[in-house]
Amino acid sequence: MTVRSTFQRIEQFLFYRESDRWVSVLRIGLGLQVICLSLALRKDWTYLLSNGGRALISRDLTEAALNAESSFIPRLGWLIEIGNWLNVPEFVTLWLAWLVLMLAGCLLLVGLFSRIAAIVAWFLYLCVVRSVGYFSYGVDNLTIIGLFYLMIAPLSDRMSLDSIFWHRSSNRDLLPFVRRILQIHLCLIYFFGGVSKLAGIGWWNGTSLWRALTVPPFHFVNPDLVVRWKMFLPATGLAICALELFYPIFIWLRPTRTFWLVSICAMHLMIGLTMGMYLFALIMIVLNTAAFGPGLLRAKNPSLERHVAAHV
Repeated sequence: MTVRSTFQRIEQFLFYRESDRWVSVLRIGLGLQVICLSLALRKDWTYLLSNGGRALISRDLTEAALNAESSFIPRLGWLIEIGNWLNVPEFVTLWLAWLVLMLAGCLLLVGLFSRIAAIVAWFLYLCVVRSVGYFSYGVDNLTIIGLFYLMIAPLSDRMSLDSIFWHRSSNRDLLPFVRRILQIHLCLIYFFGGVSKLAGIGWWNGTSLWRALTVPPFHFVNPDLVVRWKMFLPATGLAICALELFYPIFIWLRPTRTFWLVSICAMHLMIGLTMGMYLFALIMIVLNTAAFGPGLLRAKNPSLERHVAAHV
């Protein structure tokens, strides 16, 4: 294989004819995710983010630790300082941030001012996560990742209100490139997740699943039921490891892509139902469906593929 043919293969892999359906899935899913996250944080918003006796932990402490890493990482302190300069109380600034984040999620859901909404949602949620870094989880980082890809993707998509009021993005050539990067990113996440699980004994003998299903606050399943089916825990744990470890291989192959995508989404759905991690399940299903879902129908129906290509 010559160098020229290698570059041609890489170009064909990164830049191919693609519709914007995956952008629609990502935008709608992330809009729903941001709305749900905002509603989930509403009651504890000032309790987590205030800088005073009412807060769970002083925001200055976490932002000081953050500042030791880099002074350029976004944080809520920036918004609070702007509010102080305008003589706006801290709690008012915090609630305005919550309202703007909620509004950005609603705009993403319907596809109105999608680019601005994606940038605002990404920035505000990044500020929140970094300012309460000790209490952030994987769902927060994955939501930020999804918002980043949506922020740089060609918008607007055909299912958005933006496409009705304004012209769709003319830079359609970036559609496949951004999607490929998202796909590769997911493959790396699952591969190293599978490797890290297999490195410990807990996923081999089922103790990791036992702890996940019985230790508070994730004990949504009756412990008696877990005890009754404990002999299946090692096999289930290894099946999860296999799904993640071989994800970068079988998700790309047409004969196995549907099975792997459905299986990985079913796994996250079960995590959400059995451990109460509903938002984590939602963001993972959204990312997987956006990355690999829209192409499944076209792969199985050549006439549909030609029809889609003619209208891209």
